[in-house]
Amino acid sequence: MPFRILKRLDRGLLRDIAALDAGLFIVGVSFGAIATSQGVPWWQSTAMSLFVFAGASQFATMGIMTAGGGLLAGVAAGLVLNLRHVPYGMAVGDVYWTSLRAKLIGTHLLVDHSAAFALAAGDDRRRARHAYWTVGVSLFVIWNLGSVLGAFAGQFIADPKALGLDAALPAIMLAIIMPNLRDRRTLAAGVLGTAVALATSFLLPAGVPVLLALVGLVVMWKGANRNEEAAA
Repeated sequence: MPFRILKRLDRGLLRDIAALDAGLFIVGVSFGAIATSQGVPWWQSTAMSLFVFAGASQFATMGIMTAGGGLLAGVAAGLVLNLRHVPYGMAVGDVYWTSLRAKLIGTHLLVDHSAAFALAAGDDRRRARHAYWTVGVSLFVIWNLGSVLGAFAGQFIADPKALGLDAALPAIMLAIIMPNLRDRRTLAAGVLGTAVALATSFLLPAGVPVLLALVGLVVMWKGANRNEEAAA
């Protein structure tokens, strides 16, 4: 079945997924290494990657807990960051809600990247389904593999952050979305969302600015309404 799905994906999409996997692998290694350097046992960081599977939330939770913030504060930060998955599920839920097993597995694989690739397929639901599962499964494997390797490598690295490993994934994601920024409405939405997130990051807890950045979608909504009126 996985090979059938891969055959139905075009080379450009496979190239983007491969680039994303490479970036996430490096970030997974970074997470495991940083966790180990902070005194977190390798099995705990590995279990978090396996059962939580949310990079940003894992970094936030681990950072707060190792800084003395406590378990409740760390979990709360992770939950706030993951609130963005609610609209993701509403947008792409039909892609994987085909059976109880698919719902359980698909929900666990629902991350920014799998949702983004599914939405990029537009109205082609078959393509969206193939992209969602390919991205979700490959990222899950890559992330966990990277976390395990990083956890063991972290024992020999004094300061993993000094290597800049945590900056790899943002760079990869920026490279992927750059072609979409040619659209004026998409660019405007991104700029507005970024401005809101940056402005509120000095005042609000981690995670909240990311949620507030969703106001940038207002630009897309207004643009869609204008297009509908013009078509009418």
